[in-house]
Amino acid sequence: SSARRGMEAADGARPRVLVVGAGLAGLGAAQRLSSSRAFPHLRLLESTGRAGGRVCSQRFGTGRAPRGARPRPSRAGAVSGGVPGCGVPGELCQTGGQQAGCAGLWGSVPVAYSCLLRCVPAPVIERLIMTSENNHSGRFLTLPREGPSWSLPVRDQDETYCGIGELCQAGGRSEVVEMGAHWIHGPSKENPVFQLASDYGLLDEEAMSEENQQIEVGGHPLLPAVFYSNAGRVLSPELVEGVRNLFSTLLDQTREFLHVPQVSVPSVGEYLRKEIAQQVKEWTDDDETKWLKLAILNTYFKLECCVSGTHSMDHVALGPFGEYAMLPGLDCTFPGGYGGLPDCMLTSLPKESVLFHKPVTAVRWGGSYQEESQEGRTFPVQVECEDGERFLADHVIITVPLGFLKEHHETFIDPPLPPRKADAIRQLGFGTNNKIFLEFEQPFWPPDCQLIEVVWEDESPLVEAGTDLQASWFRKLIVFLVLQPPERYGHVLCGFIAGKESEYMETLSDAAVLTALTDVIRRLTGNPHLAPPKKVMRSQWHSAPYTRGSYSYVAVGSSGDDIDALAQPLPEDAPQQVLFAGEATHRTFYSTTHGALLSGWREADRLLSLYDTSESHQHKPRL
Repeated sequence: SSARRGMEAADGARPRVLVVGAGLAGLGAAQRLSSSRAFPHLRLLESTGRAGGRVCSQRFGTGRAPRGARPRPSRAGAVSGGVPGCGVPGELCQTGGQQAGCAGLWGSVPVAYSCLLRCVPAPVIERLIMTSENNHSGRFLTLPREGPSWSLPVRDQDETYCGIGELCQAGGRSEVVEMGAHWIHGPSKENPVFQLASDYGLLDEEAMSEENQQIEVGGHPLLPAVFYSNAGRVLSPELVEGVRNLFSTLLDQTREFLHVPQVSVPSVGEYLRKEIAQQVKEWTDDDETKWLKLAILNTYFKLECCVSGTHSMDHVALGPFGEYAMLPGLDCTFPGGYGGLPDCMLTSLPKESVLFHKPVTAVRWGGSYQEESQEGRTFPVQVECEDGERFLADHVIITVPLGFLKEHHETFIDPPLPPRKADAIRQLGFGTNNKIFLEFEQPFWPPDCQLIEVVWEDESPLVEAGTDLQASWFRKLIVFLVLQPPERYGHVLCGFIAGKESEYMETLSDAAVLTALTDVIRRLTGNPHLAPPKKVMRSQWHSAPYTRGSYSYVAVGSSGDDIDALAQPLPEDAPQQVLFAGEATHRTFYSTTHGALLSGWREADRLLSLYDTSESHQHKPRL
């Protein structure tokens, strides 16, 4: 009819928007835009075979089998290959299962959504089933309510289910661990990740309690810990606590320079060392205790490198350090894996809008591009993919990590970025923080221990560290989380390591990492015969080609103004064609998942304000 043709013509004239990258920033932008009628031509291009970006949940460890689990059936094939860009070696990554590998259990499973077959909370499985049947027919696997490796009727709120038989068997199963983002930092009403996760039913009751949301501890809670030194002894908790309080006090002082016109030293590290050198003069301890306290302080320097995602605190700018904002709430985790959040966000997007395995090689803007099927209409933006496919658009939201932009911005965006934005990319910091998971047959740590900290007694923040990475990379690995409870995970430690040592670790084989850490743990415990870990898995974020590191920080020579410059759309005078989102574009929440999500919403709202005048731009994302 003429009415239908008129509607189609009007629909064809509506703006086309491309979102590059399916991390939380990209998913947040796409989810926000897709809920508006103004954007029927939305496409989300993801370079890898999964969503989530630096949110990446994997399987590791051997815990109990879920109640009602059945013996594992034989597989038609094996999950293999891994997902480029997830920071996990191919032989270990299990979110990129191929169709042949899953055919023996579920029939044809689209590779992009095999991540949905992790263990996730039962309410989420129910929601995915409904969404699959109602919204995503033909794209999502319609999960059966009775499967060969799990049974929905046998469950309660805390039960989890596995959709891949080899990972869920009567004799035990692997559990979800986080290769990337680990905690919701500041889980409270001000945190959009917390709110979205709560709406999706991904958190437990304790995390969602009002009491938990109101606690203000400035980050992680203090866990029951054991402090080992390389001399094979356990250090006094009282001694460590006193040194930790000193470091925390000094670190709090570094946040007081935000509005000071001139700082005495450029970096956080230099300020801390200067203050520690003054403190040492007032210590009345014997020489051995003084050296031990300095060694403990050095451990906290390394720990702060992990928090800030940097090689050295000497690289972190002192003046802007206090601009990073912390939200109230006791940091919490996802019982079924952080990856449940991007999985759920995916289900709200139109099935044809998300394209995986679409690495973008060039974003050309300020042009006049025309499609044969759209005679007379031109588009200012053309996005080119590695496979040769090209997409035309009115707007593109780029959400790729700062590490990728540092490596590729000169060729990735054409015409070249304005000097101010290019300088911001070069000047802001982007470092590597990796995890190493170790599973033991028997724990060497006490039953109530939840954290292991490592002190190298021959080190001091006042003495320059060695630079021989081959000989000493493992010395940067100074803290291990004990995954709880052991009935669920087995006896598993999660170690954190940042900086150049972390990047060097990525170049080693699993066997080399296992050998080095076995030697370290034997030295710490004083037991040369301690059984080595039976399994190891580690992230490799610096090697991931579309990430090239972990997260951003404000480096010496940069400031929050650089973050704002990076977030500025192009051209600077409207209408904007190229928009930028991602954790590195949020001035106060950089390095966080909530900063990433908020930045995606910010850029979506920027476009909504141009086109959508019929509804509130602060709407709640569709679940």
